[in-house]
Amino acid sequence: MSGKHLIDFPTKADGAALWRIARDSQKLDLNTPYAYLLWCRDFADTSVVAKVDGQAVGFVIGYRRPSAPDTALVWQVAVDASQRGRGLAGALLDELFTRLVGRGVRYLETTVTPDNEASIRTFASFAKRWNAPMEHTELFARSDFPADSGPHEQEDLYRIGPLSAQ
Repeated sequence: MSGKHLIDFPTKADGAALWRIARDSQKLDLNTPYAYLLWCRDFADTSVVAKVDGQAVGFVIGYRRPSAPDTALVWQVAVDASQRGRGLAGALLDELFTRLVGRGVRYLETTVTPDNEASIRTFASFAKRWNAPMEHTELFARSDFPADSGPHEQEDLYRIGPLSAQ
């Protein structure tokens, strides 16, 4: 797939493709296919999908925090292997937050494991493009995860903002 990326809100029909992209990333915590279908229905206005020739090749899924409506938490960012290295993750984040800032969002939050250097670089690059400070703290320690769910690295909270219209 080498066509132009079309970035838009996801629809229920995109849920299965988002699940496959997340699965194939081999880095993300994989949710059930059902969760991606619900996400595309219930949180479409805080998520985006990139398509080439009608096929999903990347996505950002997120939500506005109910207790902090000026903050959108990015749950997952994933790009198909065929599209990596082309700046698509950054383009997806920029498109989503251009829309969200216009609706009152001022902060991006996300969680990243300390060993996920690619994600940390993606969000640091976003902060630089948006001329916004980025801070991070530990949010969930390893011990916060259920012991019988398998090993899980700590999750650090990254907070970027305040954001203003580009």
